[in-house]
Amino acid sequence: MLDIKIEKIIRSKRKTIALQITDNATLIVKAPFGVDEKRIWEVIQKHSRWIEEKKKEIEARDPKALQKEFVNGEGFLYLGKYYKLYIVDNQEIPLKFEDGFYLSRDFLDKAKEVFIDWYKKEAFKKISERVKWYAQKSNLKYNKINITSAQKRRGSCSSNGNLNFSWRLIMAPISVIDYVVVHELAHLEERNHGKNFWIKVKMLMPDYKKQEDWLKKNGYLLNL
Repeated sequence: MLDIKIEKIIRSKRKTIALQITDNATLIVKAPFGVDEKRIWEVIQKHSRWIEEKKKEIEARDPKALQKEFVNGEGFLYLGKYYKLYIVDNQEIPLKFEDGFYLSRDFLDKAKEVFIDWYKKEAFKKISERVKWYAQKSNLKYNKINITSAQKRRGSCSSNGNLNFSWRLIMAPISVIDYVVVHELAHLEERNHGKNFWIKVKMLMPDYKKQEDWLKKNGYLLNL
């Protein structure tokens, strides 16, 4: 028997077995109803090397990258680049960005909330621009754009054409934001992740796999 533990098995109407390594380096299995554990372990055996490599990659992450202290000189992501934080006095607004983040000392006790509010506003502005540009390029029509607080789900497309994006995306490079935008726009016509869906994504963004890889490796950094 493999020295691999299953944290949870989630059964649904899906057709295939999927393996997921969480940010805590645990294994979650998503399986169709009716599939027995013998078949699940066969799939785990087949992908055991990938599981071990993924767990090692996650365990090697620097935990400090996810524990913000909101102190002078600390780095905060914006559009894929880290900018230093400066705690300042006599600033009328809570947070200002000028090639660095300037946080009013009066709001230091609410720093996280202030940052999230700023990120949300910037996310709406930037993502709206990118959605409009790609929608015109692809002749796709959407209803409206919503900014969410989703931690894992970068974006989604509702049945009535609403496009939803996590504010955390504003921390990623613009090319990665564009990938998520393209991904959700493609869902306006292709509801699943079938062959036609990926053809449409590739037409709009030929190097989409590069952006997908960035998210897989660095997505955990898009947080406060």
